[in-house]
Amino acid sequence: MNTSYSHQKPGLVTAIAVMTLTSGIINLFWGFVASATALGTIVGVICLPITILPTILGIFEIIYAAKLMSAQPQPVMPSQSIAIFEIATVVMGNVFSMVVGILALIFYNDLTVKDYFSRLNGQPVSVAQAPESVIIEPVAQPVPVIEETPTSEAIEEPKPRKKPGPRKVS
Repeated sequence: MNTSYSHQKPGLVTAIAVMTLTSGIINLFWGFVASATALGTIVGVICLPITILPTILGIFEIIYAAKLMSAQPQPVMPSQSIAIFEIATVVMGNVFSMVVGILALIFYNDLTVKDYFSRLNGQPVSVAQAPESVIIEPVAQPVPVIEETPTSEAIEEPKPRKKPGPRKVS
């Protein structure tokens, strides 16, 4: 582990940690309430495995947020899986956790956040390069020559001759 960590934590990483911790606490509460409600019903034992899932997610969120918020940075990767499970909690009616998951996925794609996590884990820092301009030149393609064949409409039929009529005598 790198004891002389000279780089500061970006604000977006702190925001991810605080949002994840808050979502974890809400998911713990949400899971306990859902489980208690399910146990109070007749089919509670059948529903209990479903209602306990937010509680388990809340525990994982709190552990992950604690690693991100610690004064001594610990090697940790961005957790897209936690963010995806936070989004999936909308099925249980937890809209706040869904919003946190969406924001976390957006923040994970920021260059400063990516560089922070790569430095934290001892990976080479990616250098952000300006995109090269791409020039697309049209390719000249030969034009196919279509030979026209006369169709029945194009062929003129001979005009019928007029029958000679009586001649006028003068």
